[in-house]
Amino acid sequence: MAVFSIFKNTVLLLFFTLSSCGNHTKTHNKALNSVAVQDSLATDLPIIIAANRTASYLPLLEGKRVGIVANQTSVIFKDTQPLSYTHIVDSLLSQNIDIKQVFAPEHGFRGEADAGEKVSDGKDDKTGLPIISLYGKNRKPSKELLQHIDIVLFDIQDVGVRFYTYIATMQLVMEACAENNIPMIVLDRPNPNGHYVDGPTMETAHRGFLGLNNIPLVYGMTIGEYANMINNEGWLKNKIVADLTVIPMENYHHHKDYILPIRPSPNLPNNTSIYLYPSLGLFEGTNVNAGRGTEFQFQRYGASFMDSTKYNFRYTPSPNFGSKDPKENGKICYGKDLADTPKINTVNLDYILDAYKNTKDKSLFFNTSGFTKHAGTANLQKQIEGGLSQEEIKKTWQKDIEQFQKIRTKYLLYN
Repeated sequence: MAVFSIFKNTVLLLFFTLSSCGNHTKTHNKALNSVAVQDSLATDLPIIIAANRTASYLPLLEGKRVGIVANQTSVIFKDTQPLSYTHIVDSLLSQNIDIKQVFAPEHGFRGEADAGEKVSDGKDDKTGLPIISLYGKNRKPSKELLQHIDIVLFDIQDVGVRFYTYIATMQLVMEACAENNIPMIVLDRPNPNGHYVDGPTMETAHRGFLGLNNIPLVYGMTIGEYANMINNEGWLKNKIVADLTVIPMENYHHHKDYILPIRPSPNLPNNTSIYLYPSLGLFEGTNVNAGRGTEFQFQRYGASFMDSTKYNFRYTPSPNFGSKDPKENGKICYGKDLADTPKINTVNLDYILDAYKNTKDKSLFFNTSGFTKHAGTANLQKQIEGGLSQEEIKKTWQKDIEQFQKIRTKYLLYN
């Protein structure tokens, strides 16, 4: 497989070094001790992602038939050039690890499919490995798919937002592994939105692939920490517990800036879009365009039905990479440009409140079913329609957030 190209608008500031030292943390049917990997608040050393800590997980794979859940972000960085890396599948094969098949999440193995677009099974051109889609007819690996697998490795970059589907894929793979007595390894990666917890909490009645558990919209955990939470809080089906190993990072803490070197999905081109995604992602449940069909996805919002007299900014979405048929395709959208927004630590409702206020025909605004799935609650739409302020709405979230924070603390591996 050729080295994946860096997409436009992607910013890279961090330099990664290859490391093969350290221990892994493992959880079975017992409570996880919340231990920081190291006091990384006191260091400016570059983050070493778990994939680079090869000595911590290669021994667990040797002599085993391996299934791997991966996409274009599943890379190991080299120690000579910041832009130099190899895909983990290629790296493991070069170490004579017996990979039997690759499981691909939403957007596919190469991360090129549109949001919500079904991903088909296939074969990797370079290695000949079978690619099994977990965003097509299967969301969860079947017993038949796992019958020739001894261990599953999961390595995908997350962005820390509940409706970003990679965490749902991880949970369903964990569940399948637990049901079939197959160990699973999660290689941890930084969460660019890991520095805060905010947003409405998923309600049981609205659970689905955009939120399998009752967690806030932004949960402030790495994907490895969250895997431990799923496992030890009994969130797998029938409260089954997976044989789970989380390989932690080095030199990471939750307030450390992390600029993603590879676009994690087609419509998150840079960190500005990732920081705004929790807020502008709520537009996914409306008829307002949030930048899809432009080069500034999740960095602007607008619609043809919003009041043109209230906005100086306008743009016209058209089909492009990651959005074959964007909302408001070919229409002039009136709205706001947020491309210069700095890093934020909150779910900002000002954007959706502004858009709703300046939509004359309110019947054009919400896609009620989609909005509830994204928000995790039917209350938020009612609050917006009822004219509540951001402060009034956020007060209704606090009790649930405080309860979640107590649980979250038990599973933090980093400061």
